[in-house]
Amino acid sequence: MGVSICIHRSAQEIGGNCIEILASTGERLLLDAGRPLDTPEGIPTPIPATLDTTKPVSGILLSHAHSDHCGLLETLPVEWPVYCGKATEVLLRLAAAMSQKTIKQPCVHWESGKFLPIGPFKITPRLIDHSSFDAYALQIDVDGKTILYSGDFRAHGRKAKLTFDLMDTPPQHVDALIMEGTNLPKPDSILKATRSEGDLQEQFISLFRESRGRVFVSWASTNIDRTVTLYKACQKSGRVLVPDLYCMLVLKLLKPYGRLPQAEWKSRHLRAVVTNKMSYLMERIGESDFVEYLKKHQSAMSARALAENPEKWVIMARSSLLEDYAAKGIIPVEEDTWVWSMWQGYLEEASSKPLHDFFAPCRKKYIHSSGHASADVLRKFADAMKPKLLLPVHGAAWKEHQGAFSQLRPMANGQWIDL
Repeated sequence: MGVSICIHRSAQEIGGNCIEILASTGERLLLDAGRPLDTPEGIPTPIPATLDTTKPVSGILLSHAHSDHCGLLETLPVEWPVYCGKATEVLLRLAAAMSQKTIKQPCVHWESGKFLPIGPFKITPRLIDHSSFDAYALQIDVDGKTILYSGDFRAHGRKAKLTFDLMDTPPQHVDALIMEGTNLPKPDSILKATRSEGDLQEQFISLFRESRGRVFVSWASTNIDRTVTLYKACQKSGRVLVPDLYCMLVLKLLKPYGRLPQAEWKSRHLRAVVTNKMSYLMERIGESDFVEYLKKHQSAMSARALAENPEKWVIMARSSLLEDYAAKGIIPVEEDTWVWSMWQGYLEEASSKPLHDFFAPCRKKYIHSSGHASADVLRKFADAMKPKLLLPVHGAAWKEHQGAFSQLRPMANGQWIDL
């Protein structure tokens, strides 16, 4: 018996990644443990029907902290060990606390580029560019075979060099490349924007300078690249970035892992808005002293202050903040602007209706760039790895692009393949 691979989930859909590698000794390794994107809120993450949870695994390797790659942990055996980057565990546990869950599995950390043995498997994580902080591609060597799992990646973020470095120095003799294909378009679909964060920064600078009123921006707190882009745009335009408490806490917790904007910088371009709901959440997750920490560094402000000097502020906009904003007199007007800086599909969901209603009076802008590689970069990445076999995951249009990728082998969820 040789090495076998099974894509339990994400073979033909985006998200919910769960991939198993079986060594000749019978020992097992999981690559990611994701929650399907269409799983309703409040429903435990379903375990793939073909994944055997009655037998042990040597480890679960998490490429990054997005729920569609780690959300299955809540329903997997607690004795299955998790391997990930240090910052990934920080984000995992913070997200779990916010949703009143816990990560029960033990976590072991790796370092980019450093070899890590796990049973018969030899793991080499490679830090890569993605919209999630601390994302990795993973090289697995076992029984004389080399497998490379791309995880989610791109080459237009603030860490694009990491992706190009991997393309310039790929593993030798890749037997199987398991690669995401999120941005491979269907024939009737619109290409997702893959502009660089530098390009977005210039767009934000122009918008901030020309706008007469407040600029409200909806972005993900864990999209650190976007937070940095907005902060730098505020520096250049003379405005102040006003995220909520959760976003500021993310920056504080990730301080050991990168040079990110911080409250103690005493920057005149960064303040956290203190709202009732977010203050309660800080207490609930054990961060009751966080507001005092911000006040100590003169980096906290009331929402009421945002009613004055409207041309000064760039304000985080999310549904959970709107009630507090309205109560403090922060009501959008024609001179204000609302920017959506996330995937446009979220904007069309019913949960976004409160935002549409609240920001109805002001002008709307869409400034965003995908967290995933363009179709062109996907092709170049696959060519650079020179795999004997390309196993597609995390994409809904692989079959339409089969001719563009040599050695492509589409699979069904639950199907095994021998290397």
